[in-house]
Amino acid sequence: MFRIVERQRVNPEVNRFVIEASIIAQKRQPGQFVVFRLHEKGERIPITIADADAQAGTITVYVQELGKTTFQMGRMNAGDEIADVIGPLGNPTPIEKLDGEVFAIAGGVGSAEVLPIARKHKEAGNKVIAILGYRSKDIVILEEEFRSFADEVYVTTDDGTYGREGFVTTELKDHLEKGRPIAEIIAVGPAIMMKAVCDLTRHYNIKTMVSLNSIMIDATGMCGVCRVEVGGETRYACVHGPEFDGHKVNFDLLLKRLASFKEEEKISLERYQAAVGAQDA
Repeated sequence: MFRIVERQRVNPEVNRFVIEASIIAQKRQPGQFVVFRLHEKGERIPITIADADAQAGTITVYVQELGKTTFQMGRMNAGDEIADVIGPLGNPTPIEKLDGEVFAIAGGVGSAEVLPIARKHKEAGNKVIAILGYRSKDIVILEEEFRSFADEVYVTTDDGTYGREGFVTTELKDHLEKGRPIAEIIAVGPAIMMKAVCDLTRHYNIKTMVSLNSIMIDATGMCGVCRVEVGGETRYACVHGPEFDGHKVNFDLLLKRLASFKEEEKISLERYQAAVGAQDA
C-alpha cells in the first residue's frame, strides 16, 4: 500500500497528491510516469510524475478529475492508501545542452507534466521559454513554479480572463514569425493541442516532441492498448515513449482511439457519482 502524505485541490478540477513511494522517488527522471490502481478491483491509470523527493521518499502528481477513477481519487485525503503504484515507467526525456532555445508548451494539467522537463533543461544550461495554456483564469496552475526558473513565461486563456486571449499556438506563432533561435519544442497536453502545435511547427522544421496520453493498461508493452502510429509504424507509448517526434505522430488515429470508450466512461462516472450522492445524502 502507498500512503498519501498530502492532498491539495489546486483548481476546481485538479488535485495535487504527494505519495510515499520511496524506490520510485529515488529512480524517477523527467518525462517518466507511474500507474495507479486505487484498490484491487480498480482500473489502472497512468499519471506523469511532476516531482519527487528522494530523501523524503515521496512523489508528486497532479490528477485531473475526468473519469470515475480520477473522481474517486479526488475524494481521497492525506492518510488514505493506494493499493498499487508502479514505476517509474516510460523513457526519460533526453536532455542536453542545446544550441538554441527550448520552448516548453503546456495545455491545462499538461503544465505538471512538462514542468520537470523544463526545469531539467534549465539545469542543463538551456534558455527555457514556457507557454502555458488554460481554458480560463480559474484553472491556471503552476505559473509561479515556472516563473521561478524559466527565462520567459507566457500564459494564454481561451476566454481571455487571464494572460493573452487565445490558444498556445496563438502565442507560439508570434515567436516563430520573429525567427527566434528555437532548438527544440516539447508540447504536453490534450492530443488536439499537441496536434495543433505540430501542425504549426512543421512548416518551420523545428524539432517538436510530444508526450502521448494514449489509453494504457499494463504499461509493459504486453497488452498493446497504448499503441500509436509514429512514422507509419506501430509503437507503444508505455515502452517506446511516452515522448515521440510530434511531426511523425498520426494524431487523427490517436484522437479516434482516445474516444473509443467515451460512452462507457460516461456511464461509469454517472453511476459512481449517483452512488456517492446517495451515500452523502
